[in-house]
Formats: sequence, structure tokens, C-alpha cells
Amino acid sequence: MLRPNPKPHFQINYERDLNPQQLSVVKAGKGPILVIAGAGSGKTRVVTYRVAYLIETGIEPSRILLVTFTNKAAREMLERVERLVPSGAGTSGRVWGGTFHHIGNRILRRHALLIGFQPNFTILDQDDAKSLMEACIKELKINPKGSRFPKGDVLEDILGLSVNTRRPLPEVTLERYPFFYDLVDDFQAVVKRYRHRKQQLNAMDFDDLLFYWELLLRNHPEVRNRYGDQFQHILVDEYQDTNRLQGDIVDLMAERHGNVMAVGDDSQSIYSFRGANFENIIKFPERYRAAKLFKLEINYRSTPQILNLANSIIDQNRHQFPKKLRTSRPIGVKPNLIPAQDVLEQAGFVAAKI
Repeated sequence: MLRPNPKPHFQINYERDLNPQQLSVVKAGKGPILVIAGAGSGKTRVVTYRVAYLIETGIEPSRILLVTFTNKAAREMLERVERLVPSGAGTSGRVWGGTFHHIGNRILRRHALLIGFQPNFTILDQDDAKSLMEACIKELKINPKGSRFPKGDVLEDILGLSVNTRRPLPEVTLERYPFFYDLVDDFQAVVKRYRHRKQQLNAMDFDDLLFYWELLLRNHPEVRNRYGDQFQHILVDEYQDTNRLQGDIVDLMAERHGNVMAVGDDSQSIYSFRGANFENIIKFPERYRAAKLFKLEINYRSTPQILNLANSIIDQNRHQFPKKLRTSRPIGVKPNLIPAQDVLEQAGFVAAKI
């Protein structure tokens, strides 16, 4: 019979280092947790202290999955965790951390044969993917110069939106690229050839790392259960910028235990042009009925004047979790409204100020 790991002691003074809102998140129990973290509210500190707290309660680092939006954020958070919880201080293994694509790559190489690839598959960069897409266009004898047929990189963008939003290619084309809609049958033929050629070459593009990760989890319960057992806690940063495919991956990874902490700001979703879906964060309590909701509303970055302006704008948003950012910083200068004729004039003003 397995015995629980002894609880390491790192003597972190949580009450000293965190404000009451942050502390309540860090010491929250098990189950699904949604953290609405306002701008400048110490989100990174909360996530890293939460990881440290989980380890102090006996969770091995290797059983914690930390998913971030950028490689830089992943490195920063893992370095902070390392400073709080030094390796060898009563623990074994390391926290699994990285972007969705990084984690997907690690998992897919372990199980590549199940999805028709070899474990040493190649990852195509943007230029490689564009070249392969254009080669497929030529193989099908589609002449891009004699028609309005888009270049390989544009078709890659359309396919990427389809994959990440989990919507059919014709639907995405009609919505985002209506002037290409009459070419959608050719698009689908090229995409079919493109996928076939990637499999022949034992290669994946960046979107495939997510597409096949979700496919692996959905079609292979034994794999899904394995990672459900391995990762007892999943933390996702910048959750408001996840797309539907990434949201589905998180749900599958957490299906076995529901111990997922989603951290984000429903007022800061800016990547819809890349397929991000802010409904992931808005509808989190619907997908996880037992979810606990926490708000980080103390801003350490801005003056009261800036926050008052931000709050008045955010208040107009009907699709949000109500929040009021506040600060302990002294009164500052009122924000100025600078009208500009176009983006070039706007950029010139900013450059001159800098």
C-alpha cells in the first residue's frame, strides 16, 4: 500500500508575502478554481506560491502541471518556484511547466505510435509549413498566379483558425475570409493533401501539437487516465487567451480529479484573431459546477486615477465577472485622452514620448 509523501517544510511566510485575497487563492483546497486576476494584481506571485503550497501539503512537484501562454512566462514562474522550493528540499522530481505546445510535444513523443507518427517526428516551423502547403498546391495543379488562390501562409492561417476554434474550414473561411469562400472546395483538397504529406514526412506543425494531443486524450482513455493520475493538480495561466481546443485539452487532462486552477482576466482577452475564446473563462463555472471563484482586485501597478478610468470602462462590459480594481498607491496625474487620425500618428506620438 502506497504511503503519502511526508510534507516538506520550507518555512514560507505566506501571511507576510501575500495580501488576503492572494492568500485565499494560494491556500484554497482541492477541486476546480477560477481566479479572476485584475491587471497588476500579482498573478504570477499567486501562481508560484500556490505551487509551493501544494508541494508543502505533500504533492510531489512532478505531479503538478503548470501551463503558461509564453515560454518566457514559463521560465519566470519555474524559476520563482525553484527559489521558493529549492530542488532536493524534501521533494523529488520537478514541476512540469511550459506552454501548451511544449507540454503537447512532450506527451505526443511518448505516445506518437498511437496517432500514426514515430516518436522522433519533426516540428515544422512557419516557413517549413508554408513551403509544404505550397508544394501541396502545386501537386494538385492549382495555379495561384492565375487565380485569387491564397499563398501557403494565408491558407495556414485559415487552417489554424479552423483547428484551434474547432470549427469547419468552410465556416471559418466564410466568417474571416469571405472573398475566398468560392475556393473552399480547393482549400479542403489542399488541406487533405497537406495532412497526408505531413504524416508521410513524420512531421507536425505547431497546431498539430494541440490537435493530436486532444485526439490522443479523447480516443485513448488509458492515456487520459495515466495523465489524470500523474498530474494531480493543473494550473493554467492567462486562461482568458486560451482557444477552444486548448480549453478542451485542459478539461480532458483534469477529467479524472477536477483539480484545475484557471487564472486570468476576463477583461483582457486580446487574441481572438488567433482563435482565443474568452468564453472559456466566462463559462468555466458552467463546465465545472463545483468551481470556487476568487478575485484579485488590488492593483500594485497603477494610480487611483488610472484605475478609476479603467473601472468605468470595464463596467460597460456585460459579459464579465464584476470586479473593482483598487490600489494603495498615492494619487497621481489624471490620464490624458490623445486623439489620433490613424495608427501611424498614434505610433509617432508614443515614440516621441518614449
